[in-house]
Amino acid sequence: MSARNRYYQGPVSDHFDGTRFLNPAGEPETDRSFGDLLRWRRSAPDNSWPAAVEVTPVIPDARVEGLRATMVGHATLLIQLAGVNMLTDPVWSDRASPVAFAGPRRVTSPGIELDALPPIDAILLSHNHYDHLDIAALRALHARHDPLIITPLGNDAIVHRRLPAARVRAGDWGDHFDIAPGATAHIVPALHWSSRGPRDRRMALWGGFILEAAGKRVYFAGDTGYGTGHIFRTIGARFGAVDLAILPIGAYDPRWFMAAQHCDPEEAIQIMLDVGAKAAVGMHWGTFKLTDEARTDPERRLAEGLDARGIEPGRFRALHPADIADFG
Repeated sequence: MSARNRYYQGPVSDHFDGTRFLNPAGEPETDRSFGDLLRWRRSAPDNSWPAAVEVTPVIPDARVEGLRATMVGHATLLIQLAGVNMLTDPVWSDRASPVAFAGPRRVTSPGIELDALPPIDAILLSHNHYDHLDIAALRALHARHDPLIITPLGNDAIVHRRLPAARVRAGDWGDHFDIAPGATAHIVPALHWSSRGPRDRRMALWGGFILEAAGKRVYFAGDTGYGTGHIFRTIGARFGAVDLAILPIGAYDPRWFMAAQHCDPEEAIQIMLDVGAKAAVGMHWGTFKLTDEARTDPERRLAEGLDARGIEPGRFRALHPADIADFG
């Protein structure tokens, strides 16, 4: 008998079999066995990160009429677009873990302190892994700002179990929600998976987002592998030119284990081109040591990849915590 989905009950689709969500047909398989995990850990290099990297937090403007991205850390950014303030995958906890005493510890403090945030209108929550869905941060943000949370199917159940009064709208790939007058968030596919524990793998959906406001578009990819590239070319064809793409560039080694779920810097460059992004910023690197690469390798490989393809380095920046980038 198949396990019952504890987060979502809905009709079968081309990416939901009635119990578990799936990546689009034809894409690489993301599931890994316990044996695969042991093989990885036995071969992992002794590649230590620093215990801490100095960060001087910034205090953002209350509102921005243009488009600005400020890096908090990992996949957490403050996006300010046409007077609307949004956070992506907010994580302020010291560890990306279900417990406070173990698991990956952050080496960079947040680039914006929680109490220094401007009013937050919306949160874009891409999936339920602990380095993206931080209940403690969501609780603090709910108490201070009561933001609207937009997330793929099933993640609303996880949030509501701990925060019953939170304003959460959950949708499938292809759904969209108004987050403020004139501002819309579309949920788009990503190549990844989900779990909060050993028995709920792929029971909540994962995804990315396209934001549209004031004639501008922002693409937040969430966690994703590159795969065949079809989903990114489809996003580019559906929405047209993107003003800013926020793309993961870290947590990619070893490739035999990670490629299906995390793109590397060279693949992130290709995603930028596939979606027709005028500019891009790199996230998901340098804060939590999740995989084997050295801490600064994503930034170095991104620069080398841009140079190899003759792309102006300023078009795709690897953001550090507290970095601020304006895009008109």
